Amino acid sequence: MSTSQEKPKGLVQVYTGEGKGKTTAALGLALRAVGQGMKVIVIQFIKGDSGCGEHLFVQKHHPFEIVCLNKGDSFTQTAAELRPVTEQTLAFAEITLKKGEYDMVILDEIFIALGKGLITTPQIVALMAKKPAKVELVLTGRGAPREVIERADLVTEMVAVKHPFTRGIRARRGIEY
Repeated sequence: MSTSQEKPKGLVQVYTGEGKGKTTAALGLALRAVGQGMKVIVIQFIKGDSGCGEHLFVQKHHPFEIVCLNKGDSFTQTAAELRPVTEQTLAFAEITLKKGEYDMVILDEIFIALGKGLITTPQIVALMAKKPAKVELVLTGRGAPREVIERADLVTEMVAVKHPFTRGIRARRGIEY
């Protein structure tokens, strides 16, 4: 049983799987944390669209920070174009995490960067090991590796049971982005 005087211990959460909702779950968690007075940063890997709903919301309401160093379209960029900005994002994430200025650090789509061969599992594990005790660390994206899953405190796998994409319905503004 914890008391209000105890420092809360930050855990590591992973949202992975082929289903929709990984980023959405992390953003919901961010809103909940901010509502409780926590300071939150979302660091996005492999995204570069400032027209996404979460970017527009944050620009308007400023509930937390979103940092996306990639300014291009990550879906059309080559690995050679993505590699330097992904390395910069990883370095930024490490510095941010080690400083401990945020109560929650969300590394959105970090596993997509891994799947594209832009970062390695040992780099992610090393980053996890640098997490200050009080910081809640959230990692999202398809394909979380076993080594990360084993070290995480909470792992949720999103399962795709049915999705409109399979019927040719494209991503919808305000729903998928």
